[in-house]
Amino acid sequence: MTTIRQDLTTRSPLRMLALAAGLLVLTACSNGNSHNDKPKNFEEIIAQGIARYLGLYTPMMTETTNGITRYTFGAGDGPLCQNGSEYHMETFDQGSENLVIFMEGGGACWSTLCSSAESAQSLQQVGILDPNRADNPVRDWNQVYVPYCDGGLHASDADNDYDNDGIAERPQRGLHNLSAALDVAVTNFPNPRRILLTGQSGGGYGTTFALPLVRHLYPGVPIELVNDSGVGIGKPGNPDFIRMLQEDWNQSAFIPESCPDCIGPDGHLTNYLIWQMDQDRNLRRSMLSSKGDVVIATAFLQIGAAAHETALLEELAQMEEAHPDRFRYWVTDGTDHTYIQRNPDQTAGGVRAIDFISAQIDGTDDWNSTVD
Repeated sequence: MTTIRQDLTTRSPLRMLALAAGLLVLTACSNGNSHNDKPKNFEEIIAQGIARYLGLYTPMMTETTNGITRYTFGAGDGPLCQNGSEYHMETFDQGSENLVIFMEGGGACWSTLCSSAESAQSLQQVGILDPNRADNPVRDWNQVYVPYCDGGLHASDADNDYDNDGIAERPQRGLHNLSAALDVAVTNFPNPRRILLTGQSGGGYGTTFALPLVRHLYPGVPIELVNDSGVGIGKPGNPDFIRMLQEDWNQSAFIPESCPDCIGPDGHLTNYLIWQMDQDRNLRRSMLSSKGDVVIATAFLQIGAAAHETALLEELAQMEEAHPDRFRYWVTDGTDHTYIQRNPDQTAGGVRAIDFISAQIDGTDDWNSTVD
């Protein structure tokens, strides 16, 4: 193991200036993509402040073990986990021209329910991240691993006092953490030809919030997005539930002011996901789920498997109707939760999850929605 101490502060003024200049260049370039058209590239929510922490944080320590490099950030007012421990992220460089950005999951925490990972996890190279799995379509791609410890789907920005004792005991700083991780990504892998942005559970939801920032940092790069078990189903008919989460997590800047229906009256995020697809024509997205996902339907949404299945299939069909060339879904029977790491051989409609993802990555005619 090698250890290099780089900077004992969370913020480096020189690096801030350099990254700010770089971001200005990237923003200037973001009006075009590889097809020479002019997508909007999320300018509205960038202006609303979602990129406010990009370029601010420098790792205080870097260490490499077995080819995996960990970047640890200091505490204070920057990246931090819910239990007050230091935030870290990891990279795995295989010398590839392509890049996987993987968003980890681990529950959620809000004012009326809290069950989530409170410290940063370590990269587990299994499933979609296994470099030795022959049928893994991204086995030789570089990897950026984004741990999850904010309880706010990688996008929270509030130190919360949920027990109302006058002390903010729960730092939910997902946007700080995500921004710091993506800064490391663009520093180490500045010019990928393709990106797979993927995540599971809370990290599946996290891909929704990471997407505009990834696009901001990588204008013009084709993005394949695979969301495993974080589809965006809320409480049917209750849009106030998602609004409550946004308030608890200080997350409202991600919803464009020009899209008042992005949180639909049906209580789901489908309109927001469609808005994102409208914004980015160099993006293809897929979603994986079980019909009665016990973690989402029962533990967190508390709506039951039947209501979850009805809402899930309706919302997925709506998204595919809006973008039939760039959106697909894979839905298996039962109540399991997450597949891309723990069970990539699971089938839906006779198609394994790993093969469904391979068809998306390869751009073949076999990439079709499939349901048990």
